[in-house]
Amino acid sequence: MVLQARSKHRDAAPRPPRSARSSPPPLSGASEVDAGELGSERTPPSPGRRGAAGRKGPRAGTAAPAPDGLAGRLAAGLHWALGLRRGRGRTWSTLLLASFAALLHWSHITHLFENDRHFSHLSTLEREMAFRTEMGLYYSYFKTIVEAPSFLNGVWMIMNDKLTEYPLVINTLKRFNLYPEVILASWYRIYTKIMDLIGIQTKICWTVTRGEGLSPIESCEGLGDPACFYVAVIFMLNGLMMALFFIYGTYLSGSRLGGVVTVLCFFFNHGECTRVMWTPPLRESFSYPFLVLQMLLVTHILRATELCRGSLIALCISNVLFMLPWQFAQFVLLTQIASLFAVYVVGYIDTHKLQKIIYMHMISLVLCFVLMFGNSMLLTSYYASSLVIVWGMLAMKPQFLRMNVSELSLWVIQGCGWLFGTVILKSVTSRIFGIADDAHIGNLLTSKFFSYKDFDTLLYTCAAEFDFMEKETPLRYTKTLLLPVVLVTVAAIVRKIFNDMRGVVAKQQTHTRKQQFEHGELVYHALQLLAYTALGVLIMRLKLFLTPHMCVMASLICSRQLFGWLFGKVHPGAVVFAILAAMSIQGSANLQSQWNIVGEFSNLPQEELIEWIRYSTKPDAVFAGAMPTMASVKLSALRPVVNHPHYEDAGLRARTKIVYSMYSRKAPEDVKKELMKLKVNYYILEESWCIRRSKPGCSMPEIWDVEDPDNAGKTPLCNILVKDSKPHFTTVFQNSVYKVLEVIRQ
Repeated sequence: MVLQARSKHRDAAPRPPRSARSSPPPLSGASEVDAGELGSERTPPSPGRRGAAGRKGPRAGTAAPAPDGLAGRLAAGLHWALGLRRGRGRTWSTLLLASFAALLHWSHITHLFENDRHFSHLSTLEREMAFRTEMGLYYSYFKTIVEAPSFLNGVWMIMNDKLTEYPLVINTLKRFNLYPEVILASWYRIYTKIMDLIGIQTKICWTVTRGEGLSPIESCEGLGDPACFYVAVIFMLNGLMMALFFIYGTYLSGSRLGGVVTVLCFFFNHGECTRVMWTPPLRESFSYPFLVLQMLLVTHILRATELCRGSLIALCISNVLFMLPWQFAQFVLLTQIASLFAVYVVGYIDTHKLQKIIYMHMISLVLCFVLMFGNSMLLTSYYASSLVIVWGMLAMKPQFLRMNVSELSLWVIQGCGWLFGTVILKSVTSRIFGIADDAHIGNLLTSKFFSYKDFDTLLYTCAAEFDFMEKETPLRYTKTLLLPVVLVTVAAIVRKIFNDMRGVVAKQQTHTRKQQFEHGELVYHALQLLAYTALGVLIMRLKLFLTPHMCVMASLICSRQLFGWLFGKVHPGAVVFAILAAMSIQGSANLQSQWNIVGEFSNLPQEELIEWIRYSTKPDAVFAGAMPTMASVKLSALRPVVNHPHYEDAGLRARTKIVYSMYSRKAPEDVKKELMKLKVNYYILEESWCIRRSKPGCSMPEIWDVEDPDNAGKTPLCNILVKDSKPHFTTVFQNSVYKVLEVIRQ
């Protein structure tokens, strides 16, 4: 295809780099992302920027039968899945507002991403380097399939990968939840072939003069560029997610005002709800939108008086779509099963309905197990064990009812049976299958409550995103009035539960159970909020589940079930708009803070490193080093590496410990011997990893003092090698950040 080319210059005045980008990458294990991307809103830098004058254009912003066409099928699908019984006009207006919310969110995150990185003006190498740590690892497999001679050849290459954990050959599709990359790569290849066939240009390339003595680069934009296509699809998916949030809030509250409240709360607390605009390739970017759909379907099933086969099938499919892209999805679904079981125990849903939900979860789990080529972590998870225990306890309901105990005692017995049964069955299945890949999760949770420490746990807890929730987070929720509104809705639900339970425990009412069945979805959402709160407090990264769910709960301020007594005196619109006006004071300030973020990606030291590796080492040269750097080496230099950022594998954790012994106090000959066993040719040493620490006890030498107390007090090996790498290593490349050591083989 003939591509246009045009010279395009960046201004001499530099576009200031972001502080989080210019500093060394944070010390982390599994998911190493800037803490600012996850916690508080970023502080906008000064407004100067490169390339303003050379930009290519402005920057981004029982129903009647539905008619034929795509829109009609969408409306029909909504009726089929949710069993809507509204008039056609109301359904269409809801879909129209949902579409507007989707477009708004797509424009918002696209604008933020471009502002943050100036992505449209980056070269291919710069775009790849912008996908730091595990983001780069995931994108590398998309790149492999896209650049392969054929789609099937590319899939075979990632299923027989020799570069990621050299010298092992691994099925990365099984290990790394890479179905999103496979699907997107197939779409990209189809799209480019069709466009080539009909002669439509898919990208335009420009020559970008970077200034500061740097060589010009070629920058291409358009869906024909793989990185642009990859990011664009992610943003479109997360735009559609906002449409789901609008429908979710509308359905739960029974009012379209509830959908408006949910969407605006999400925008007003955007930095606490998502990080897709900063880190598009992370697994949650693909997975979370399907959790929103899944919870919407669960809500409908709990509310429906009769179960619809379409709803159950849709629930099963959404489960699969949620679990396939993300290894942590099983822990979220575990909290859902726990919440649903609690709702059942106290009598808000019946046995038949919960059985159907459990069967759908089981079927989806088996489907994911098959699609993940028998990934045993799924069958030995707490989620799988919980499903089996709940299924067993439902089958034993007659035995429980024959027990001569009080209602409250029966609740406690069933709750303890689920808890201890799940833990015991999980332990037994893990031992039977010999699975220890998720053992670090248990150790991480143990470290939250006790003084337990080990090497892997410290790599997690020393990263801000795996620490406890920041104390400022509840304050930020309060400033936007999200927390007060949610507390009011939860208080209304708790009051209703208390009134219902008082009658049941006292056995004074015989009709209470029927009323409880009708409100199970409200109780479920309150319990799910409690579960997400626990996760978010323990691990800051998981507040990305808590905050959006709080936005959904805020929609209940419009619910006549909870606040009908108030709306009988005051018009609901007046109440809602007064609340939204108060929310918008801080909410608009939060949005303006996001819009003021102006930066440009630049990482010259790593660019020099990648270029040196490309032109000065053999294609089969094996590299070791910090996990984030190894992802970039594999992606951009296409060299074999022995470790990487995907930390959810016991064997990989053992390899990483060997590689990171370079930052311990061990003797150089011992470290060299272990590296040679892994067939390492070059080690990329970063002095910053030897001296920095996020908090006391979190520098690499201090972490090693916990793991290797016998050598505590000695000079760290990295400090020695920075000064003189001989006699065990030879320095072959060095710049301001990286020092490449060649392993001397004797």
